[in-house]
Amino acid sequence: MTTPVCNSASTASTSGFPSFTSYVRDRGPVLLRTARSLTANPSDAEDLLQTALTKTYLAWERIEDHRALDGYVRRALVNTRTSQWRKRKVDEFACEELPEPDPTPAPDPAEQQVLRDAMWRAVVRLPDRQRAMVVLRYYEDLSEAQTAEVLGVSIGTVKSAVSRALGKLREDPELSRAA
Repeated sequence: MTTPVCNSASTASTSGFPSFTSYVRDRGPVLLRTARSLTANPSDAEDLLQTALTKTYLAWERIEDHRALDGYVRRALVNTRTSQWRKRKVDEFACEELPEPDPTPAPDPAEQQVLRDAMWRAVVRLPDRQRAMVVLRYYEDLSEAQTAEVLGVSIGTVKSAVSRALGKLREDPELSRAA
C-alpha cells in the first residue's frame, strides 16, 4: 500500500502551478532519462531520481518560480550524484599474498635461437622431397592441398611424407638435446 504524497487531489495548487504529484506524474519519465544519463545502472538512476525528488518535495513551498522546476530537479540530480561519488568509500584489505601472480620469466632469446638452429639443421638432414614438403607446410604455411599442387603430387602423398618427416624430426638426437 502506498502512502499518498499530497493530501490535495487536484492537479494544480491554489496559485495555478502544478502540485508536486502532478509534476512528478507529468515530468517523471523525462527526469528519469536525465538520471539514467548520470549513472550506469538503471536501478541507481531510479534511486538517484527518488532522492532528488525528495529534496524537491521538501523545498516545494520555497520554490518561487515553478516554471523552472525541471532545472531545480536537474540541479538536485547532479548535486546528489556528485555527493554520492565523493562519499564513495574504497575498502582496502591486507592479505598474506599478493593477488597478482608472479610473472613468468621470459624465455632466453639465446636458448630460442639455439633451438631454431638445431631445428633447421635437422630439417636440412631430411631427404629432399620430405624437406620440401615440411618447408612448404610449416615454414611457408601452405595447406596440404596447396603443397600437393606446388609439388605436383597427391594430397595423400603429402600427408604420408610429412608424417614420416615429422617422425624423423622427433627422433633427431640434436633436437632432443636442444629442447
